[in-house]
Amino acid sequence: MSGLSVYRAHGSGAGDVADGLLTMLTVTAVCLLAAGYGRGVQELWARRGRGRVVAGRRVTAFGAGLVVVLAADQGPVHRLAESSYAGHMAQHMLLLLVAGPLLAAGAAGLPLTLAAPRPLRRLLARVRAAAPVRRLRRPAGYGLLAAAAQTLALWLWHLPGPYVAAVDRPVMHAAEHLSLVTAAWLLWAPVLGPARHRTPAPVSLLLLVGTMLPASALGAVLTFAPEPVYPARVLGPDPLADQQLAGLLMWAPMDLVVLVAALAVFLGWLLRLDRERPARLVTTRPGVPPAKGPATEGMVR
Repeated sequence: MSGLSVYRAHGSGAGDVADGLLTMLTVTAVCLLAAGYGRGVQELWARRGRGRVVAGRRVTAFGAGLVVVLAADQGPVHRLAESSYAGHMAQHMLLLLVAGPLLAAGAAGLPLTLAAPRPLRRLLARVRAAAPVRRLRRPAGYGLLAAAAQTLALWLWHLPGPYVAAVDRPVMHAAEHLSLVTAAWLLWAPVLGPARHRTPAPVSLLLLVGTMLPASALGAVLTFAPEPVYPARVLGPDPLADQQLAGLLMWAPMDLVVLVAALAVFLGWLLRLDRERPARLVTTRPGVPPAKGPATEGMVR
């Protein structure tokens, strides 16, 4: 009997009931996030003017991120994930490479804080002011935390034991998706978030490349493994081919998205240097002394 015919991602009976309840909770959580974000943005725009503080494109990005989260958990993508490991990997890549960056680009921290009840806002303010949290909010500390969170989530949920547990138990499956999208949100926030909260360009480059390498290694392991590393019941009709396709779906899109983002960060960094410190980019031909003036005198001294 083929793997496709024996495999059901979450079983049947009580599992279907639990899956339905988790679907309702997911939709409710997404609706609450959308409502809270919308309320916070409305308050900001009422105080500062439409499009100020949080630009319209960021609102669009956050809304699109929520839609992608729902699309990854429901509809054709969900049915594909129930029939093969490659489909499940496509689901994960949507959360990591599409939903996470879009949510991060939405700059949701301030709107969601404004929408929170006053006691919760005071609690958040105290937490942010705590010394350990202040240290973690520094570029180096935050970068290490975000990179570690995504790498840990990615590797943990693709080990055979946790992956099979997520397949068999709806609660574990929901925890898997929640951890993946949260880790991606944390990772991309200092790269795509508001300029005042972004890490310096060199730190962003290290952050992106440092998280791409472990993901590429995991994709390579799945692609070149000589035999399936997962039980046949959680793979497609051809277990080895299904696993290899899943490895490629992790490997190629992750590398492409991260490399494009890293290139954009690098080019933006060069353009900022050109605007802010043009004198340092002055070049001269060999054998020709540089022209004297205020710009070159500072370089000589």
